[in-house]
Amino acid sequence: MARRAAYRRSVTRAILHLMNDQPLSVELLEEPKASDLAVVCTNVRTIDGKRPVFIDFSNSTFVFPMAMVRFVEVPQAGAEAERNAGLMPVSENTEPEDLDIDEDFLRRVREA
Repeated sequence: MARRAAYRRSVTRAILHLMNDQPLSVELLEEPKASDLAVVCTNVRTIDGKRPVFIDFSNSTFVFPMAMVRFVEVPQAGAEAERNAGLMPVSENTEPEDLDIDEDFLRRVREA
């Protein structure tokens, strides 16, 4: 039990982006290196904080093979708290509000 407590103090919050699946919020036991074959994590949740349907025991340790991982997003210190508080914008690149609508394209869509 003391060993698990030691892991709890040294975890890193991250977003795990899997191939052909939704991103997951995880706690990394250690940051992955380029030479790693798998990502080891715990406390796996969906981005909205819910337990994914494929998890039976939420206190388990999970090993995701790197072949399943597109990339691992490790937020800077404090960035996750700002995002949860709504202080950080979702996207820095916003589209302009005035969009030119192609009337010919809309006509073809309506006729289809």
